[in-house]
Amino acid sequence: MAATKLPPLSRRRALLGLAALASTSCRRRGAPSPPEPAPAAAEAAAPGWKELAFEPASGGEDPQRALLLAPAAAGAPPLLVALHGRGEAVRGVEVGARGWRDDYALDATLKRLLAPPLAPEDLGGMVTRERLAQLNASLRDHPYAGLCIATPFTPDLRDRSVEGAAGFGRFVVERLLPRARAEGGCKGAREATGIDGVSLGGRLALLVGLSNPDVFGAVGALQPAVRASEAEMFSTLARRAMERHAVALRLVSSEADPFLPAIQAISDRLRHDSVAHELLIVPGPHDYAWNRGPGGVEMVLWHERVQRGLSPP
Repeated sequence: MAATKLPPLSRRRALLGLAALASTSCRRRGAPSPPEPAPAAAEAAAPGWKELAFEPASGGEDPQRALLLAPAAAGAPPLLVALHGRGEAVRGVEVGARGWRDDYALDATLKRLLAPPLAPEDLGGMVTRERLAQLNASLRDHPYAGLCIATPFTPDLRDRSVEGAAGFGRFVVERLLPRARAEGGCKGAREATGIDGVSLGGRLALLVGLSNPDVFGAVGALQPAVRASEAEMFSTLARRAMERHAVALRLVSSEADPFLPAIQAISDRLRHDSVAHELLIVPGPHDYAWNRGPGGVEMVLWHERVQRGLSPP
Protein backbone atom coordinates (compact mmCIF):
# COMPACT_ATOMS: atom_id res chain seq x y z
CA MET A 1 0.00 0.00 0.00
CA ALA A 2 1.40 3.41 -0.93
CA ALA A 3 2.21 5.80 1.89
CA THR A 4 -0.17 8.65 2.58
CA LYS A 5 0.88 12.29 2.17
CA LEU A 6 2.78 13.65 5.14
CA PRO A 7 3.42 17.27 6.13
CA PRO A 8 6.60 18.97 4.84
CA LEU A 9 9.78 18.46 6.83
CA SER A 10 10.46 21.05 9.48
CA ARG A 11 13.85 22.80 9.72
CA ARG A 12 14.30 21.32 13.21
CA ARG A 13 13.76 17.75 11.99
CA ALA A 14 16.11 18.27 9.06
CA LEU A 15 18.83 19.51 11.44
CA LEU A 16 18.21 16.53 13.73
CA GLY A 17 18.79 14.17 10.82
CA LEU A 18 22.09 15.83 9.91
CA ALA A 19 23.16 15.74 13.56
CA ALA A 20 22.46 12.02 13.77
CA LEU A 21 24.62 11.29 10.75
CA ALA A 22 27.42 13.47 12.12
CA SER A 23 27.19 11.71 15.48
CA THR A 24 27.37 8.31 13.81
CA SER A 25 30.46 9.38 11.89
CA CYS A 26 32.16 10.60 15.05
CA ARG A 27 31.41 7.42 16.95
CA ARG A 28 33.10 5.39 14.22
CA ARG A 29 36.41 6.99 15.23
CA GLY A 30 35.96 6.72 18.99
CA ALA A 31 34.92 4.22 21.59
CA PRO A 32 31.28 3.13 21.35
CA SER A 33 28.85 4.19 24.04
CA PRO A 34 27.89 1.31 26.34
CA PRO A 35 24.45 -0.15 25.61
CA GLU A 36 21.56 0.25 27.94
CA PRO A 37 21.14 -2.87 30.08
CA ALA A 38 18.66 -5.40 28.77
CA PRO A 39 15.52 -5.83 30.87
CA ALA A 40 15.19 -8.78 33.20
CA ALA A 41 12.78 -10.48 30.78
CA ALA A 42 15.62 -10.91 28.30
CA GLU A 43 18.23 -12.19 30.76
CA ALA A 44 16.99 -15.78 30.64
CA ALA A 45 16.49 -16.60 26.96
CA ALA A 46 13.53 -18.75 26.04
CA PRO A 47 14.28 -22.22 24.67
CA GLY A 48 14.39 -22.67 20.94
CA TRP A 49 17.38 -20.51 20.05
CA LYS A 50 20.24 -22.23 18.27
CA GLU A 51 23.68 -20.72 17.75
CA LEU A 52 25.10 -20.98 14.23
CA ALA A 53 28.81 -20.56 13.51
CA PHE A 54 30.16 -19.92 10.02
CA GLU A 55 33.83 -20.19 9.16
CA PRO A 56 35.19 -17.92 6.43
CA ALA A 57 34.16 -19.14 2.99
CA SER A 58 37.09 -17.49 1.22
CA GLY A 59 40.19 -15.48 1.94
CA GLY A 60 39.67 -12.11 3.59
CA GLU A 61 36.31 -12.93 5.16
CA ASP A 62 35.74 -12.84 8.89
CA PRO A 63 34.01 -15.67 10.79
CA GLN A 64 30.28 -15.13 11.15
CA ARG A 65 27.74 -15.95 13.85
CA ALA A 66 23.96 -16.01 13.99
CA LEU A 67 21.15 -17.14 16.24
CA LEU A 68 18.21 -19.07 14.85
CA LEU A 69 14.82 -19.35 16.50
CA ALA A 70 12.71 -22.18 15.09
CA PRO A 71 9.32 -22.32 16.84
CA ALA A 72 7.71 -25.65 17.57
CA ALA A 73 4.74 -25.26 15.24
CA ALA A 74 2.85 -27.42 12.82
CA GLY A 75 4.15 -26.98 9.30
CA ALA A 76 7.14 -24.96 8.11
CA PRO A 77 7.07 -21.37 9.43
CA PRO A 78 8.06 -18.37 7.30
CA LEU A 79 11.61 -17.08 7.75
CA LEU A 80 12.69 -13.59 8.84
CA VAL A 81 16.28 -12.32 8.86
CA ALA A 82 16.51 -9.59 11.54
CA LEU A 83 19.54 -7.29 11.57
CA HIS A 84 20.71 -5.35 14.64
CA GLY A 85 22.04 -1.80 14.90
CA ARG A 86 25.52 -0.32 15.10
CA GLY A 87 25.60 -0.43 18.90
CA GLU A 88 25.95 -4.22 18.66
CA ALA A 89 28.09 -4.23 15.51
CA VAL A 90 31.00 -2.52 17.26
CA ARG A 91 30.89 -5.02 20.14
CA GLY A 92 31.82 -8.06 18.07
CA VAL A 93 30.23 -11.05 16.35
CA GLU A 94 29.10 -12.87 19.48
CA VAL A 95 27.30 -9.87 20.99
CA GLY A 96 25.92 -8.78 17.63
CA ALA A 97 24.42 -12.14 16.75
CA ARG A 98 22.59 -12.12 20.10
CA GLY A 99 21.50 -8.50 19.83
CA TRP A 100 17.82 -9.02 19.03
CA ARG A 101 17.46 -11.71 21.68
CA ASP A 102 19.54 -10.24 24.52
CA ASP A 103 19.63 -6.46 23.99
CA TYR A 104 16.26 -5.94 22.29
CA ALA A 105 14.29 -8.45 24.39
CA LEU A 106 12.78 -10.26 21.41
CA ASP A 107 11.70 -13.20 23.58
CA ALA A 108 9.45 -10.92 25.61
CA THR A 109 7.94 -9.51 22.41
CA LEU A 110 7.17 -12.97 21.05
CA LYS A 111 5.66 -14.07 24.36
CA ARG A 112 3.23 -11.14 24.31
CA LEU A 113 2.27 -11.69 20.67
CA LEU A 114 1.29 -15.24 21.62
CA ALA A 115 -0.94 -14.00 24.46
CA PRO A 116 -2.94 -10.99 23.23
CA PRO A 117 -4.35 -8.48 23.68
CA LEU A 118 -1.34 -6.21 23.76
CA ALA A 119 -1.28 -3.46 26.38
CA PRO A 120 0.44 -0.07 26.03
CA GLU A 121 3.27 -1.21 28.33
CA ASP A 122 4.06 -4.05 25.90
CA LEU A 123 5.19 -1.33 23.51
CA GLY A 124 6.90 0.70 26.20
CA GLY A 125 4.00 3.14 26.19
CA MET A 126 5.07 4.26 22.70
CA VAL A 127 1.83 3.56 20.88
CA THR A 128 -1.29 5.49 20.01
CA ARG A 129 -4.71 4.20 20.99
CA GLU A 130 -5.61 3.79 17.32
CA ARG A 131 -2.47 1.79 16.49
CA LEU A 132 -2.89 -0.46 19.52
CA ALA A 133 -6.46 -1.22 18.43
CA GLN A 134 -5.23 -2.11 14.93
CA LEU A 135 -2.57 -4.48 16.28
CA ASN A 136 -5.01 -6.21 18.62
CA ALA A 137 -7.70 -6.51 15.94
CA SER A 138 -5.20 -8.26 13.70
CA LEU A 139 -4.18 -10.64 16.48
CA ARG A 140 -7.83 -11.31 17.32
CA ASP A 141 -8.73 -12.17 13.73
CA HIS A 142 -5.59 -14.22 13.08
CA PRO A 143 -3.57 -15.36 16.13
CA TYR A 144 0.18 -15.05 15.78
CA ALA A 145 1.43 -18.39 14.41
CA GLY A 146 5.20 -17.91 14.65
CA LEU A 147 8.22 -17.24 12.49
CA CYS A 148 11.66 -18.69 12.07
CA ILE A 149 13.91 -15.78 12.98
CA ALA A 150 17.61 -15.67 12.05
CA THR A 151 19.68 -12.90 13.66
CA PRO A 152 23.16 -12.72 12.10
CA PHE A 153 25.97 -10.43 13.14
CA THR A 154 25.52 -7.23 11.15
CA PRO A 155 28.89 -5.71 10.20
CA ASP A 156 29.65 -2.01 10.57
CA LEU A 157 30.63 -1.61 6.94
CA ARG A 158 32.83 1.30 5.95
CA ASP A 159 31.25 1.25 2.50
CA ARG A 160 27.49 1.32 3.09
CA SER A 161 26.56 1.53 -0.60
CA VAL A 162 24.80 -1.16 -2.64
CA GLU A 163 28.19 -2.44 -3.77
CA GLY A 164 29.64 -2.25 -0.28
CA ALA A 165 26.81 -4.37 1.14
CA ALA A 166 27.05 -7.01 -1.59
CA GLY A 167 29.43 -9.27 0.32
CA PHE A 168 27.22 -9.35 3.39
CA GLY A 169 24.26 -9.97 1.11
CA ARG A 170 25.97 -13.01 -0.38
CA PHE A 171 26.56 -14.40 3.09
CA VAL A 172 22.88 -13.98 3.99
CA VAL A 173 21.57 -15.44 0.72
CA GLU A 174 24.08 -18.19 0.04
CA ARG A 175 24.98 -19.38 3.55
CA LEU A 176 22.59 -18.16 6.24
CA LEU A 177 19.27 -18.83 4.51
CA PRO A 178 20.07 -22.39 3.34
CA ARG A 179 21.33 -23.34 6.79
CA ALA A 180 18.37 -21.75 8.57
CA ARG A 181 15.98 -23.69 6.35
CA ALA A 182 17.88 -26.95 6.78
CA GLU A 183 18.23 -26.70 10.57
CA GLY A 184 15.04 -24.82 11.41
CA GLY A 185 12.57 -26.40 9.03
CA CYS A 186 11.66 -22.95 7.66
CA LYS A 187 9.82 -22.37 4.40
CA GLY A 188 11.90 -21.87 1.29
CA ALA A 189 9.56 -19.82 -0.88
CA ARG A 190 10.52 -16.19 -1.51
CA GLU A 191 7.01 -15.07 -0.54
CA ALA A 192 7.67 -16.58 2.91
CA THR A 193 11.12 -15.01 3.31
CA GLY A 194 11.73 -11.53 4.68
CA ILE A 195 14.52 -9.26 5.86
CA ASP A 196 14.36 -6.33 8.27
CA GLY A 197 16.55 -4.47 10.72
CA VAL A 198 16.97 -1.40 12.88
CA SER A 199 19.14 1.67 12.21
CA LEU A 200 22.35 0.36 10.56
CA GLY A 201 20.55 -2.97 10.22
CA GLY A 202 17.58 -1.24 8.60
CA ARG A 203 19.83 0.31 6.00
CA LEU A 204 21.47 -3.03 5.20
CA ALA A 205 18.07 -4.74 5.10
CA LEU A 206 17.00 -2.33 2.34
CA LEU A 207 20.25 -2.75 0.41
CA VAL A 208 20.36 -6.55 0.66
CA GLY A 209 16.62 -7.17 0.36
CA LEU A 210 16.01 -4.92 -2.64
CA SER A 211 19.15 -6.23 -4.37
CA ASN A 212 17.76 -9.79 -4.08
CA PRO A 213 14.02 -9.64 -4.92
CA ASP A 214 14.19 -13.20 -6.19
CA VAL A 215 15.02 -14.25 -2.60
CA PHE A 216 13.03 -11.87 -0.39
CA GLY A 217 9.31 -11.31 -0.77
CA ALA A 218 9.14 -8.86 2.16
CA VAL A 219 11.62 -6.09 2.95
CA GLY A 220 11.30 -3.78 5.95
CA ALA A 221 13.43 -1.22 7.75
CA LEU A 222 13.07 0.20 11.27
CA GLN A 223 14.49 3.70 11.70
CA PRO A 224 17.03 3.00 8.91
CA ALA A 225 20.25 5.03 8.96
CA VAL A 226 19.74 6.81 5.65
CA ARG A 227 20.25 10.28 4.15
CA ALA A 228 17.71 12.37 2.29
CA SER A 229 20.26 12.74 -0.52
CA GLU A 230 19.98 8.97 -1.08
CA ALA A 231 16.28 9.07 -1.95
CA GLU A 232 16.88 8.65 -5.67
CA MET A 233 19.29 5.76 -5.09
CA PHE A 234 16.87 3.83 -2.87
CA SER A 235 13.96 4.52 -5.22
CA THR A 236 15.94 3.26 -8.21
CA LEU A 237 16.92 0.15 -6.29
CA ALA A 238 13.30 -0.48 -5.30
CA ARG A 239 11.94 0.13 -8.81
CA ARG A 240 14.42 -2.34 -10.32
CA ALA A 241 13.50 -4.90 -7.67
CA MET A 242 9.77 -4.47 -8.33
CA GLU A 243 10.33 -4.89 -12.07
CA ARG A 244 11.66 -8.38 -11.33
CA HIS A 245 9.27 -9.46 -8.55
CA ALA A 246 6.57 -7.91 -6.40
CA VAL A 247 8.09 -7.07 -3.01
CA ALA A 248 6.18 -5.97 0.09
CA LEU A 249 8.13 -2.92 1.26
CA ARG A 250 7.75 -0.98 4.50
CA LEU A 251 9.61 1.86 6.22
CA VAL A 252 9.07 2.50 9.94
CA SER A 253 10.21 5.54 11.88
CA SER A 254 9.22 7.39 15.04
CA GLU A 255 8.37 10.95 15.95
CA ALA A 256 11.71 11.60 17.69
CA ASP A 257 13.85 9.51 15.33
CA PRO A 258 16.65 11.75 13.98
CA PHE A 259 16.47 9.82 10.69
CA LEU A 260 12.77 10.65 10.24
CA PRO A 261 13.33 13.53 7.78
CA ALA A 262 15.47 11.33 5.54
CA ILE A 263 13.02 8.42 5.75
CA GLN A 264 10.17 10.75 4.79
CA ALA A 265 12.22 12.05 1.86
CA ILE A 266 12.81 8.50 0.62
CA SER A 267 9.11 7.68 1.00
CA ASP A 268 8.21 10.83 -0.93
CA ARG A 269 10.54 9.80 -3.76
CA LEU A 270 9.17 6.25 -3.78
CA ARG A 271 5.66 7.64 -4.03
CA HIS A 272 6.71 10.06 -6.80
CA ASP A 273 8.16 7.10 -8.71
CA SER A 274 5.01 5.00 -8.11
CA VAL A 275 6.81 2.43 -5.97
CA ALA A 276 4.28 0.67 -3.74
CA HIS A 277 5.30 0.79 -0.10
CA GLU A 278 4.09 1.64 3.37
CA LEU A 279 5.43 4.32 5.70
CA LEU A 280 4.56 4.00 9.39
CA ILE A 281 5.47 6.66 11.95
CA VAL A 282 4.89 5.80 15.61
CA PRO A 283 5.75 7.54 18.90
CA GLY A 284 9.16 7.24 20.48
CA PRO A 285 12.88 8.04 20.17
CA HIS A 286 15.76 6.19 18.49
CA ASP A 287 16.99 3.99 21.34
CA TYR A 288 16.99 0.57 22.98
CA ALA A 289 13.63 1.11 24.67
CA TRP A 290 12.04 1.69 21.26
CA ASN A 291 13.65 -1.48 19.87
CA ARG A 292 12.19 -3.47 22.78
CA GLY A 293 8.79 -1.89 22.37
CA PRO A 294 7.23 -0.83 19.08
CA GLY A 295 10.29 -1.81 17.05
CA GLY A 296 10.13 -5.52 17.79
CA VAL A 297 6.34 -5.75 17.79
CA GLU A 298 5.94 -3.93 14.47
CA MET A 299 8.70 -5.90 12.77
CA VAL A 300 7.62 -9.37 13.82
CA LEU A 301 3.88 -8.93 13.35
CA TRP A 302 4.17 -7.23 9.95
CA HIS A 303 6.42 -9.94 8.55
CA GLU A 304 4.35 -12.78 10.00
CA ARG A 305 1.21 -11.31 8.42
CA VAL A 306 2.75 -10.52 5.02
CA GLN A 307 4.69 -13.76 4.72
CA ARG A 308 1.58 -15.81 5.47
CA GLY A 309 -0.43 -13.91 2.88
CA LEU A 310 -2.50 -12.01 5.46
CA SER A 311 -3.29 -8.31 5.55
CA PRO A 312 -0.94 -6.50 7.98
CA PRO A 313 -2.44 -4.20 10.61
